[in-house]
Amino acid sequence: MQTTTDNLIVRVECYAGYRGEERPLRFHLRNRCVVISEILDQWQGPDYRYFKVRGDDKGIYILRHSSAKDAWQLTMFDNCELNETRLSST
Repeated sequence: MQTTTDNLIVRVECYAGYRGEERPLRFHLRNRCVVISEILDQWQGPDYRYFKVRGDDKGIYILRHSSAKDAWQLTMFDNCELNETRLSST
């Protein structure tokens, strides 16, 4: 089931490599921690950076980071359940 969220604010723990570019490692959603097992895609918009990630729960999430506000939001969640009408697995 794919769900568009109401842009939930989440706490994200990141890793910054030697170039200083942050990438998310895990995030806390309500009272649950989701460890990011894979970054599937990332892109930049005019005001945000987006990360499409797979969690350790096999779910697909899109996280959005505002560098101006230094805030993260969850903008989409897909639990990846198999469904005969599903168009994509990611």
